[in-house]
Amino acid sequence: MVEKKDYNNDWRVVASTIYKKPSDSKIYGMVELDVTELEKYIAKKRKEGIKTTLTYLLTLIIGRAIRQEVPELNTYLKRGKIVQREQVDATVSVLLAGGQMGSVKVENADQLTTSEISNKIGKNIANSRKGYENDTMQSKSMLAKFPWPFRNWLFKLYKIITIHWGISIPMIGLDSTSFGSYIVSNIGTVGLDTGYGSLLPSSNISFVFILGSIDKKPVVVNDEVTIRRVMWLSSTLDHRVVDGSHGGKLFRFIKRLAKNPELLDLKPDKKISKF
Repeated sequence: MVEKKDYNNDWRVVASTIYKKPSDSKIYGMVELDVTELEKYIAKKRKEGIKTTLTYLLTLIIGRAIRQEVPELNTYLKRGKIVQREQVDATVSVLLAGGQMGSVKVENADQLTTSEISNKIGKNIANSRKGYENDTMQSKSMLAKFPWPFRNWLFKLYKIITIHWGISIPMIGLDSTSFGSYIVSNIGTVGLDTGYGSLLPSSNISFVFILGSIDKKPVVVNDEVTIRRVMWLSSTLDHRVVDGSHGGKLFRFIKRLAKNPELLDLKPDKKISKF
């Protein structure tokens, strides 16, 4: 269980009033990440029989970052107040048959190890590609069956009930936390170098994390120029609940852990010391 805190300071209360989701409350951030050590770690894990990827590992690292460094990112707005989530859940975008986009959810992403999150995401993706739908995908399919303009009216009603009022609709498997704490999407695999994700109007996530392309670049390591593998990372954050400083903490944590990926093999303690 995540320790509850109150994040409703004066600025957060004002921000929830002056910003309206998601048209004018977005913060954008982007960094270059040296993934050389992460890719070596992935190669080692695959030799051990663990089918992992950069997407899986960064999903895990972000969960650990929320747990250890930036719990403010695990919040959402409900009836004008900042609410902390009960747990750290991730949603990972996946490419399905026919070029359609889908998603899989990973509960308690901050508590998993490399092997655990790789097995969980891999299994969920396989089920999605076989046609098994999760709650959000079922809801999307159901909404698509309604003709316009009824579809538009239904979506607005859904947003009012679940997003603005924070009331669950169990009959369609949706509530104010259906999409988890954050969304991870790898657009580098579809040919884009970088980009920024949208804060989905149908979700209460505080940020979307985007993985871009990977290129070889000259990088200074220990005062020497060497060729390294570098990935573009970007994020879109909801300024109603977080600030740019929280994005900075997130990116700094990712960079530190990318240099020490073996720490992902360890189960996190209830209280993790900073490294």
